[in-house]
Amino acid sequence: MAPISRLRCLFVTLKELSTGGHVINLYLLQQIFIMNRKHFLQMMSVFPVAYGLSSIGKWYDDAMEGPNTDLMPLLFLGHGSPMNGIEDNPYSRKWKELGEKLPRPRMVLVVSAHWLTRGTYVTAMENPRTIYDFGGFPEALYKVKYPAPGSPEMAREVADAMGSVQTGMDHDWGLDHGTWTIVRHMYPEANIPVLQLSIDYHKDAQWHYKLAADLQKLRKKGVLIIGSGNIVHNLSRIRFDGATNFAYDWAIQANDEMKNFVMDGNHQALIDYEKRGSAWQLAIPSPDHYYPLIYMLGVAAKGERVQVFNDVAALGSITMTSFQFG
Repeated sequence: MAPISRLRCLFVTLKELSTGGHVINLYLLQQIFIMNRKHFLQMMSVFPVAYGLSSIGKWYDDAMEGPNTDLMPLLFLGHGSPMNGIEDNPYSRKWKELGEKLPRPRMVLVVSAHWLTRGTYVTAMENPRTIYDFGGFPEALYKVKYPAPGSPEMAREVADAMGSVQTGMDHDWGLDHGTWTIVRHMYPEANIPVLQLSIDYHKDAQWHYKLAADLQKLRKKGVLIIGSGNIVHNLSRIRFDGATNFAYDWAIQANDEMKNFVMDGNHQALIDYEKRGSAWQLAIPSPDHYYPLIYMLGVAAKGERVQVFNDVAALGSITMTSFQFG
């Protein structure tokens, strides 16, 4: 849109606001103001200050941050094998369906099982690289690029939201396979900023659950938050010689109990996973793939509707069970 057209649109909108004609729509104006803050304030200086906006600068900042909206849905996705990133199968088709049906986000924030750190970090580069954090797969998988943009500004927004802990700005990581193998099916055009939030692997489940509550406010700002892992994930017990959807008895037991606790809203039972017995110990030999679920429980609103999907086993000791909150 040409600058003069932007001026006219802005003038009309502000005039309507001052006369009670219409309620201002910050999201639409955000699309109009493709300019930086300095230029915006310079442009506004030509208008009288009679339109009832007490702080034009703050209004601009609020518009650029995004409008308060209804809560965005929240996802925990079992990501399974990296091959799901390029295969057409029931999992990838469901991810594609989610991308088509969910409200379009202005940012995707992923807590991936594959970014474990000391301390908490958010990716803050303009163009995150596609990370191939696996080995022994077909060459075609290593040729995939998912060029979704990052955003230093949105990274700062995430860090500011997380008041419980100092969150570092990371410029080295990128999008690991816990993120890109899923999101490329949801948003194949790669035109939505995608950021990752790391998991401080030196903290326990209760700590992560409490920290995750800081992210709740982002759901009102058009942010789609995804936890990517697997609730049953024991690579040492994989059976390559069995049926594709085969599962050990302990895997079925643990998966069903976890699923019931999620559906019943019994978060404390899930936080106390180490006390749940031998089936859970086999299902969660290490918590890296389990902690993303803990984050989503912490972000979820109390009593929020939960849907289960992709509730199947793979190779004996992995389940793809996934949840949508809201």
